[in-house]
Amino acid sequence: MDKTIEIATFAGGCFWCSEYAFRKEEGVMSVVSGYVSDNENELKPNYEIVSTGKTSFREGVQITFNPNIISYEELLTIYWRHIDPTQDDGQFADRGFHYTTAIYYHNTVQKEIATKSKQELKKSKKFNKEIMTKIIPLGIFYKAEQYHQDYSNKNPNHYEMYSIGSGRKGFIEKNWRD
Repeated sequence: MDKTIEIATFAGGCFWCSEYAFRKEEGVMSVVSGYVSDNENELKPNYEIVSTGKTSFREGVQITFNPNIISYEELLTIYWRHIDPTQDDGQFADRGFHYTTAIYYHNTVQKEIATKSKQELKKSKKFNKEIMTKIIPLGIFYKAEQYHQDYSNKNPNHYEMYSIGSGRKGFIEKNWRD
């Protein structure tokens, strides 16, 4: 792979919201919504199966980025600022394992950077609860169905209502005003 291209994979609850958070950033070449697991032997999923919450898959995004323009550290900052890292049973109004948060690392460098980032968030005392986001090796990523891709652009009104109704937008505004 070209040294000006790297891949990051995050689970941040609803993949529509994660895709939206990263898509607009300079240096991000693509953001794909999908199903991510640390179990590389897991069978190919679909939305109906994953949404039961009874698989090892989380909703997530895979980001292709140019590290000369945006660093992995900067992606992690964006990631932390669009989730509630203290929730262990989902994200906002969405509940179930498939909506829990995780940083899936692709190599030891990403693992080290993600671990340091999580430790810095803990030390900041931004949240008075434990940081529950997992940092785990990537097993497998499957692209979600086409109707989930670029959802906020294709369905802006529904996306905006969802972002507000789920509680995500208010949480972000309250906790990350700066």
